[in-house]
Parts: sequence; structure tokens; C-alpha cells
Amino acid sequence: MQSLRNSVQLIGRLGNNPEVRTFESGKKMASFSLATNETYYTSEGDKVTDTQWHNIVVWGKKADIVENYLKKGSEIAMEGKLIYRSYEKEGETKYITEVNLNELLMMDKKG
Repeated sequence: MQSLRNSVQLIGRLGNNPEVRTFESGKKMASFSLATNETYYTSEGDKVTDTQWHNIVVWGKKADIVENYLKKGSEIAMEGKLIYRSYEKEGETKYITEVNLNELLMMDKKG
């Protein structure tokens, strides 16, 4: 059960091309948004699609993979952990929730 602590599994599509940064230390980070959809029907029979957006952060060699193989619209399955952080901008504290990617499965069909 220990492996279930702070574990997030998502299947979705990239909402933007990954943004890649390389730090002075040589460490690489990629970030992108991931859209997940849930579809259901109302009591009147109308189909509704609810889209949730997730901020994904990737470090190291996995950031290289993301940079070279993923683009806006790519479908992936991923596992990671939730990270909560805050920062100051123009005197106001901003809060952000991110998913730090651990495992990645690219689901696009090769054409």
C-alpha cells in the first residue's frame, strides 16, 4: 500500500507543446498542460464532456523524451505525484498544483 501514497494516474492529451528549460547545473525540466475528459449524460439525455487541465512537470532524461517525442495533441498515459507550491508575484501569493511525472506511456499510433 505504500506505493499508493501520493500517486496520480492520468490519460489525456497535451494542451501545448512542452516547454523545456536547461538549468546552469545541466539539469533539464519540461512542463506542459494535460487535458483529461470525462463524458456523461444528463437526466434529459444530453451528452456532456467535462475537461480538466493538469500542469505536468518532468525532470532529467524523461524531459529529453518529452522534448523529442511529444507535441500538442499527443496522447499519453502517465503516473506521477502531486506537488503543491506557492510563489510571490507583484506582492501577491500565487498557489499552483502540479503533477511530477514518474512513468510515461506514449499512446499515439505510429503512422
